[in-house]
Amino acid sequence: MAVQTIVLSDLHLADAEAVDLSRPMWKAFKRREYFVDADVAALLRHSADGAEAAGDTLEVVFNGDVFDFDPILRMPDPPPSPIHWLSRLRGLGTEQWMSSFKIGLIIDDHPEFFRVCGEMAQRGHQVVFVMGNHDLELAWPQVQDKIRLALTISQNKQHNVRFCEWFYLSGADTLITHGHVFDSYCTVPDLINPLISVRGKARVRLPFGEVANRFMLNGMGFFNPHATANYIMSAKQYVRFFFKYMVRSQPLLLWTWFWSALATLLITFADFLRPALRDPLTVEDKVAAIAERARATPAMVRQLAAAAVPSACTNPLAIVRELWLDRALLFMAMVYAAFQFVVWINFVWPISPLWTLLPLSMLFPLFLSYSFKVKPETFVKPLIDSNRAEWIARITGAKYAVVGHTHLPELQRIGPLYVCNAGFWSPAFAEPDCKARLGTQSYARIAAAGDGSDSGRELQLWEWPPGADRPKPLNLPPRATPSGSFLAVVAQVARAATTRKSKAVRGE
Repeated sequence: MAVQTIVLSDLHLADAEAVDLSRPMWKAFKRREYFVDADVAALLRHSADGAEAAGDTLEVVFNGDVFDFDPILRMPDPPPSPIHWLSRLRGLGTEQWMSSFKIGLIIDDHPEFFRVCGEMAQRGHQVVFVMGNHDLELAWPQVQDKIRLALTISQNKQHNVRFCEWFYLSGADTLITHGHVFDSYCTVPDLINPLISVRGKARVRLPFGEVANRFMLNGMGFFNPHATANYIMSAKQYVRFFFKYMVRSQPLLLWTWFWSALATLLITFADFLRPALRDPLTVEDKVAAIAERARATPAMVRQLAAAAVPSACTNPLAIVRELWLDRALLFMAMVYAAFQFVVWINFVWPISPLWTLLPLSMLFPLFLSYSFKVKPETFVKPLIDSNRAEWIARITGAKYAVVGHTHLPELQRIGPLYVCNAGFWSPAFAEPDCKARLGTQSYARIAAAGDGSDSGRELQLWEWPPGADRPKPLNLPPRATPSGSFLAVVAQVARAATTRKSKAVRGE
């Protein structure tokens, strides 16, 4: 029986955000009205009907970040154990009971999603969850058990649902991986052993990107973490954004950013330096279990883990720059130097403290020059380059690789591989008012060629427009050159999405 595979990435299902009348645009992208569950259900049922009509089996792979544990701020009442004040302010940590509570909220708020996934498994199709950086807490057995229970499938169909650590091999021709392990800001030091011990309690280790999401963006709800353009900006764009949306609702934004950035820095490095929890007696069993779930071999597990990039925490300066703390420290150093300059002059000739502004204004152009030269490095490098494509092909024997993570749908040949980014489904908008949606609901499809040849399976990119009843091929914006920069492609996709949205509003 042939297998048709569809790959969806980055749904970012979280709990529904209640409307805050005092701040109507605060985390508006999380409201129930923007949920994608109905469209996901329509796509899955359409794909299953098509596969069954052809006598095939459907394989649905949710390729990471299908659940988003980061933006959940609700607390259990009463909690089973004391909750740290920082967790009460920015969300629960990653101990097993905390992750279990959060997945319970997601299940309660997304019944249609779990209903259709259970329906797929009950009909004999495969449902695969590959972990991404936003849903690393799927590593807990209790979290997986809750999801299985929510799917309400019979015992003899349980084998149709599987959870994979960071990759999955489909049909022996396609490596499916979320891609965060190729992003130094979102990977962790030990992919095989994700747990660490903090104050004697086991928890899932989070990478820098997730710590920043929880301790920074959870306190700055006008920034949408599903759209990098909403929180990775130039200094000029930040100033414009602040005065347009936040000056009244969050006037102390600078203070919120500063202490949140310091907390992110300290927690990131404290967790990075902690050793992974390993049981030497079960090392091989764990590798074998990961391989079985991923339809791979133990050797592939070790080799693919070695192919991941090192964590950005090996370069502390890079982390400091991404948090903008280097500019904050430089500015404070300038103020201190200007003040000391006036103090020394004051010993000889008494002058007003306002003279501090003179040396500060002289130093300020240097500060601006440095600030404009420092560019964000997030998502600048491709997830899979030619060297990594060569490794993947040799390790797995695959001819296709499907990733997600960057929210940028793309299909191109890199070395021996055809590499596809399946795109994203999570609600991303150009502004906090959630009027101009960015991107489209895209997915990858791997199935037998439609020309009746024996050439094996074909990899294609499709989209399911919001509210549609059938998919259509995704027409990607043309690249300027084959090696065009990632940011240029992002700009093309954003422009195309904005144009489509404008036409829809005008009824064209």
